[in-house]
Amino acid sequence: MMPRIVMLWLVTAMLAGCSNVPSVYAFGSYFPSWLLCAFIGIIGAVVVRVIFIRLQLDDVLPFRLLVYICVALIIAIATSMAFFSA
Repeated sequence: MMPRIVMLWLVTAMLAGCSNVPSVYAFGSYFPSWLLCAFIGIIGAVVVRVIFIRLQLDDVLPFRLLVYICVALIIAIATSMAFFSA
């Protein structure tokens, strides 16, 4: 009986931190802001890839997938800091 009570208390304590989640109202419901930032990061990485292809830099990148994942992450974090940080 005691482990069940401890587990219930731990789950309750962890869910208490979810009350002030930054969210964005779009398409009739609220979405978490990280989802919007991830989408903007992916779109930004696609735009950067198109620019790199036109400049012929895409062929000389050593680890293309890693580079574009990092570009998407940088854009997503910059978007998050610019619009959703307090």
